[in-house]
Amino acid sequence: MTDTTALWRGRDDSGDSGDTRRWHHVVRRFDDDTRAGVALIGFACDEGVRRNGGRPGASEGPAALRAALANMPLHDEPALYDAGDVACDDGALEDAQARLATRVAQVRARNSLPVVLGGGHEIAFGTFQGLASSLSPHTRILIVNLDAHFDLREAAEGNSGTPFRQIQEWCVERGMSFDYRVLGVSRYANTRALFDRADRLGVRYWEDERLQDLAGAAKACADLADDLARADAIYLTICLDVLPGDKAPGVSAPAALGVPLACIERSVDTIVASGKVAAVDIAEFNPRFDRDAMTARVAARLIARVARGAARAGWLPPAGARFETARAASGRTRS
Repeated sequence: MTDTTALWRGRDDSGDSGDTRRWHHVVRRFDDDTRAGVALIGFACDEGVRRNGGRPGASEGPAALRAALANMPLHDEPALYDAGDVACDDGALEDAQARLATRVAQVRARNSLPVVLGGGHEIAFGTFQGLASSLSPHTRILIVNLDAHFDLREAAEGNSGTPFRQIQEWCVERGMSFDYRVLGVSRYANTRALFDRADRLGVRYWEDERLQDLAGAAKACADLADDLARADAIYLTICLDVLPGDKAPGVSAPAALGVPLACIERSVDTIVASGKVAAVDIAEFNPRFDRDAMTARVAARLIARVARGAARAGWLPPAGARFETARAASGRTRS
C-alpha cells in the first residue's frame, strides 16, 4: 500500500478572515486510530482497460484526483483520510482487486466510508468484494451504477467491461441476490446481447435519453426509491463516461450524449441521503485525455458531494463532531 499523504498540497488563504481551510489542510493518513470519516483509496490500474482494448492512462487517475480535491474548500465534510494506493503495475489484475477488497474491508472496520479513486471500472469487482466481506452474508446489497455501459460482458479474462457479470457470478456462488441498477446506459454504446443479458439478470436501467433534464432525473430517483428502501447497504459506483464528453473528456470512451452533470448530482444526492451507502468508487478517469483538468474537477465535485451528503444526512459526522452526537442531532435523513 503506497503512502500518498505527501500529495496533499494546495492553496493557502490563511491571510483572509474566517474559515479558509481546504481539503489539503485536513486530510490525514488512515491508520488504526481512524474512526467515522471518509477514507480515500486509490486504485492505480490500467490493466482492466488494457484487456478491454481501451485507452491506457487510468492508473494516473488517483494522483490527479487528489490534486483536484486538494483545493476543494471545506464545507462541513466529515473527517477525511487518505488510505493510500493499491497499484497494479505487473498485469496481475486479480491480485490487485483482492488487495483492494482487503483495504475496503479495513476502512469499513473503522466505521468509515471507503471512496475508491480509479482506475478503470474493473475497480468494481474489488470494491464489491471488500464491501460484501465486511457485511453479514444475508445483507441485501444494492448496486447503483451511474454509467453509459452495463459492464456485463463475457470474456476469457476479467477486464473493465466485465465487473458486474463477475459480481453476479460471485453472488450466485454464495447464494446472494444480485440487485443491480444502472442510470445513464446508452443504447448506442451497448450491444443487443448486453441488453438481453441485463434483462435476463433482472437488471433495472434508465437510458441516457430519459435523463436529459431534472424532471427525468427526478422520475428515475422516484422509481429507484423502493430499491433504496429495501436495501440494507448500497454500493454506489460512478463511471465518469456517463457524463457528456465535453464535461468529461478524460475517460477511455467519451460519451456522445451522456447525462448532464446536474442530473447526475440529483441522483447522487438521492442515493446518499438514504443513509445506506456503504462504499463508493469513481471509475474510468484518464488524465492523459483530460482538457483543462475538467474531468478531474467534475470528479472532485462528485466526491465532495458524497462526503458532504454523508455528513448532512447524519450518518457520518462533520469533522470534529462526535459520531453519536451527530447522529442524534440529525433526527432524520435530509437531502
